[in-house]
Amino acid sequence: MIVINLDVMMARRKMSLGELSDKVGITLANLSILKNNKAKAIRFSTLDAICRALDCRVEDILEYKED
Repeated sequence: MIVINLDVMMARRKMSLGELSDKVGITLANLSILKNNKAKAIRFSTLDAICRALDCRVEDILEYKED
């Protein structure tokens, strides 16, 4: 299972969902879906924008855990 640690990185960077939404250009609703691990997919361009905004690496956001 892939776990999205977006909330962890946002807390480390002291960034709100609204601020990240503005920087990345994604709606609050879609970011909330990602943050709450409800997303079925993510575009590479979205992942790239999130990593740039949070100054982090992909592996800081996405984590693989066995079921």
